[in-house]
Amino acid sequence: MTSVLRDMAVGDSGRVSGFLEGGPSAYRRKLLALGLTKGTAFRVTRVAPLGDPVEIVVRGFSLSLRRDEADIVLVQCDTAKEV
Repeated sequence: MTSVLRDMAVGDSGRVSGFLEGGPSAYRRKLLALGLTKGTAFRVTRVAPLGDPVEIVVRGFSLSLRRDEADIVLVQCDTAKEV
C-alpha cells in the first residue's frame, strides 16, 4: 500500500517509493541529500502531538521532518515493524 510519510504512526516501517509530483523541488533535493532515496528503509520513531515534526530512523541516524516535507514523501508500508 502506497501512502505518504505523514500518515504513518509511531512504530510503522516502510520504504521510500518516490516523491509527489508538483511538490517543491527544494524539499525533494534536500530529502535526497539526506539519504531518502527510492527503496531506502526507515522506521517512524516519534510524531509530535500536532503531527509536526515526524522523526524517522533511516540509514542508522534519526531524521526529523517538518509536515510539508513528510507530505511529499511517498512510502510503501511494511507489514513488519522492524527495519
